Amino acid sequence: MTAAQAKRAATGAMVGLALGDALGFPTEFNDVPSILAKCGPWREMELPKKAFVSDDTQMTLALGRGLRTALARGPLGPRRMERPVREEFVDWYHSPENNRAPGRTCMVACRLLDSDLPWQKASQVGSKGCGANMRVAPVGLVPGLSERERAGAAQLQSALTHGHPTGLAASDLTARAVYLLAQGVEPAGLVGQLRSYALESRERYESLWLGDLWTYSQDPTPSHFMARGWDECLAVLEGLEAALRDRSARAALEETDPCLVTGDGWVAEEALGTALLCFLMFPEEPLLALRRAACTKGDSDSIACLAGAFAGAHLGVGAWPGEWVERVEYRGELVGLGEGWDGVERTGS
Repeated sequence: MTAAQAKRAATGAMVGLALGDALGFPTEFNDVPSILAKCGPWREMELPKKAFVSDDTQMTLALGRGLRTALARGPLGPRRMERPVREEFVDWYHSPENNRAPGRTCMVACRLLDSDLPWQKASQVGSKGCGANMRVAPVGLVPGLSERERAGAAQLQSALTHGHPTGLAASDLTARAVYLLAQGVEPAGLVGQLRSYALESRERYESLWLGDLWTYSQDPTPSHFMARGWDECLAVLEGLEAALRDRSARAALEETDPCLVTGDGWVAEEALGTALLCFLMFPEEPLLALRRAACTKGDSDSIACLAGAFAGAHLGVGAWPGEWVERVEYRGELVGLGEGWDGVERTGS
């Protein structure tokens, strides 16, 4: 049994992302003073009694189902993955439950995916919104993938809707962070490992997975296309590392707003950076990480969703209070997917 299986990291991450989403959904579009006036001190924020989630969790589940279908047919590859994930995204687009203020890029791309167009023509190559990396955690949780398979799958699921190179790179990094934490990498070394990975990947274009996507941009070469995205992610990681080193700045951020350092999270690299910051300020206190992420002036549900995935991958399902888990929307499906990837044998009906 691996360390990830022992702590049930996949179940912890899937539940954690939904809890963060449900905690941050009511505070999205509010500044910190407004959130404090509505919810009280951020360290005491409580999960709503009806813990509804946003499109972040809905699309994470769609990706998870698509991956499960693809893997049931054999080893993961771009052609085997693209069709079931595309179908799940289109089903989400048409679902009556798609009423949680979904992002414009996802809606436009999914409308185009609901056609015979090659997916590259549906992809919004000008958008680096956070709608791709907030849903990518399952790619980091699926067991048995090689590093290149994980990178390719993370970038492909992004590219189906958000084809901007920063969206691709941020999704790759998010899946990488979830994977490393699930495997037992210590949080203190996480940012350094992500920076090294980004530098190694900077000019690599996953042509097997992305096809001719880069030609829909104005970049002269595929390596130039990818370098733009990785450079924006590296800039955020460098700012994050500096904030974590400066103890006084870090203490101030705990009581003000992490968005002041790493951005409001509406775009992919900022959502990754701010979620990592919230998690790394409280790596062994998962509820504080979620609460800090939810009490931010930016895209609070996506930031808290990612922070919950990181905390759950690190600490496992035991990180979350049972009474919170019982209340979160889609609990059964979240736990079912997580337990499947954790190798948990289920008994009964």
